[in-house]
Amino acid sequence: MSINLRGVGVALVTPFTDGGEVDYPALTSLIDHITAGGVDYMVVLGTTGEPATMTAEERHQVVRHCVAHNPRHLPIVVGIGGNNTAEVIRTMQTFDLSGVSAILSVTPYYNKPNQAGLYAHFSALLEAAPLPVILYNVPGRTGVNMTAETTLRLAHAFPGRAIAVKEASGILSQAAYILRDRPKGFFVLSGEDNLALAMVAMGGDGVISVSANVFPDTMCCMIHAALAGNTQQAAPLNLHLHEATDLLFAEGNPVGAKAALAIKGIIGNNLRLPLVPASEGLVAKLKYQIDRYGL
Repeated sequence: MSINLRGVGVALVTPFTDGGEVDYPALTSLIDHITAGGVDYMVVLGTTGEPATMTAEERHQVVRHCVAHNPRHLPIVVGIGGNNTAEVIRTMQTFDLSGVSAILSVTPYYNKPNQAGLYAHFSALLEAAPLPVILYNVPGRTGVNMTAETTLRLAHAFPGRAIAVKEASGILSQAAYILRDRPKGFFVLSGEDNLALAMVAMGGDGVISVSANVFPDTMCCMIHAALAGNTQQAAPLNLHLHEATDLLFAEGNPVGAKAALAIKGIIGNNLRLPLVPASEGLVAKLKYQIDRYGL
């Protein structure tokens, strides 16, 4: 199964009701919102979706809902990762992945493996995975950075299995080495919204975006213009989004995204502990940015 990851993927939030249940009508509204905004694919159960607070049954049901309600038949990527390699493999092989195009798998968190451990972990996953895998490097969340050398070793050793990296280290020079030496067909995607334009300018393929939950039309216009070589159109949009995107992460993710989506009337502003809703000050700043730039 092949998937084109060029463009904008949205790291979908999971809406909850006031009582803390998964809010499926709100999830439908969110999918309609991002679809109308022009996103190219959905990433479900990434860290932005709060899967760490969900039961296995809830995770399955959220994916099944996204597969069933997908008006533009967008490709769907599902997040399956963790710091127990054997358990990640078991989940990959038992999860209902019908209608899914690829798996996003994060570097192991907390136990902080070295580069040899990261390579061995992903090698085991790639050998066992029933779908192509997007490697996800996000040291700000996991405490460990997967170097360009390790990413490239995996990309070259597992062609067609390791199909992309979501590079969220924030280190553009690291991304540059991956872009320079990647094998043909290996996608390099920004995992940092405010570095996405710079990544595309270096030859990257797009972004897996949190802010595309809230501002899909602006993010898609920017990335699609940049991929077409139209920096004159893309650059002002990047500046319009810049502060709003910073605010989305000011009190943790997806705290800001859910606050902004609630401002826009798309979902309720409900999270699961240990996350709590955005402060009144952050909400006010988000409202100001949304009004100032028509976001």
